[in-house]
Amino acid sequence: MPKIKTHKGAKGRFHITGSGKLMRTKGGKSHLRRRKAKRTKRLYGETIPVSPSDRARIKRLLPYGIR
Repeated sequence: MPKIKTHKGAKGRFHITGSGKLMRTKGGKSHLRRRKAKRTKRLYGETIPVSPSDRARIKRLLPYGIR
């Protein structure tokens, strides 16, 4: 059986935790940052779990579980 290639765009955007959870960062955190509230900017730093509807699609792009 041949190896499956990892999708390089997905590799940079998502990561899999030790328990197997698929995490992502929020978008829109680099552009027009000055006018956003401090609380909003702070929330951009967090990683959040991927929604269940997208999980299967993204797991296919990361066949070996990038950490």
